[in-house]
Amino acid sequence: MKHRTVRGAIGLAVVTGLALSGCGTKADSTSSAGDGTVTITVNGLPASTDEYNRANFERDVKAFEAKYPNIKINAKEGQMDPKTFAAKLAGGQLEDVFYVYFTDPQNLIAKHQVSDITPYLSTVPAAKDIRPQLMKVFSDDKGKAYGLPIDNYSLGLIYNRTLFTKAGLDPDNPPSTWDEVRADAKKIAALGGGTVGYGEYSKSNTGGWHFTAEDYSLGGDMVTKSGDTYKADFDNATGKQVLQRLHDMRYVDNSMGEKQQLEYADLLKEMAAGTLGMFVGGTGDLPNIVNQYKGNYTDYGLTTIPDGKGTLGGGDGYMFKAGLSPAKIKAGLQWLAFKSLDPDRVDADKQRDAAAKQHAANAKYANVPAANFKPFNAKSADVPLKLEPPNAQQIYAVLDTAMLKVLTDPNANIDALLKDAETQVNQILATVK
Repeated sequence: MKHRTVRGAIGLAVVTGLALSGCGTKADSTSSAGDGTVTITVNGLPASTDEYNRANFERDVKAFEAKYPNIKINAKEGQMDPKTFAAKLAGGQLEDVFYVYFTDPQNLIAKHQVSDITPYLSTVPAAKDIRPQLMKVFSDDKGKAYGLPIDNYSLGLIYNRTLFTKAGLDPDNPPSTWDEVRADAKKIAALGGGTVGYGEYSKSNTGGWHFTAEDYSLGGDMVTKSGDTYKADFDNATGKQVLQRLHDMRYVDNSMGEKQQLEYADLLKEMAAGTLGMFVGGTGDLPNIVNQYKGNYTDYGLTTIPDGKGTLGGGDGYMFKAGLSPAKIKAGLQWLAFKSLDPDRVDADKQRDAAAKQHAANAKYANVPAANFKPFNAKSADVPLKLEPPNAQQIYAVLDTAMLKVLTDPNANIDALLKDAETQVNQILATVK
């Protein structure tokens, strides 16, 4: 659910590509021209209809080639299109440096479809500053790296500081456990006037998305893998705890409001209107609350997900296609370092974007009270990042049903809901290759 997630820059914009070493791809022998010039293909070029971002990308290419005259960038439009990615991979048509989601690298590494870039990482000194947890996504079990992350997100808890104060709660000390969330939600709901203590999704795959996040927060797993086989793993005490807590908050505490079957925009609207105390979300939601629904940044806080035994997260990055020559790998790393790791350039880019009103939520160039998000920034690195399960959207759709039932039926049979959902999810997982 990328458009809904916490986006946190980690300082990398890599461009990588993919070929089939596992299918007999030969080492690249066309890495440089007779004059020593190396040409690499990269993707990520914005479409011509996106004039602002395309112009910025093309400006970056020109500046890079001026600084490194022995490297030429052949940029292609697009990033990751799940509908065409597999076909392009099989046909050897992906760029030298290509874009991937966090859910892709391990499968590509296991199938030997990407190049080992470990021997060349020393050419990108800033790579050592990337969080090991994120580098692990792009590495094998021996620690060899095959790509670099450029952006990541993780889910936390967004809360209304103004309502916390009205309810006699300390907005600088938000809840750190689900028990505390439940207790605080009751106090906020007691304010009356249609105020909801805690909001939850149950429609358009958002319910299953949040079930996954909350299951992870308690140390659970959505699926387990044995060899090449995936099995559902949420019909257990942890999964039951997620649904039972929501059921009890809804019908015992009356802290979740009467209106249910909510989807993404609904909770953002409630938060902007000042009628919602808390919901699972992240920094990516805050600009939407403010810009689309006229909220005020000063009203909101962000902390890590309650209990913090894990958090649903993800992101994206770039990998290098199999069989690339050392010259092309080094050139690709130079491009990455230039595009996303140079602090002066990143700073200049953000100023330029702010001037064009592209990033209203950037803390340095917009009116965002960074102190409100200190609880998240101080602790988020300590919460284990867990990725979405395979075929995530199909799984989320199944779990929407369970989420909706416990929020709309006081007599919901949680054991039966979990059992039925796990049966359906196992059918979905049986198709994963």
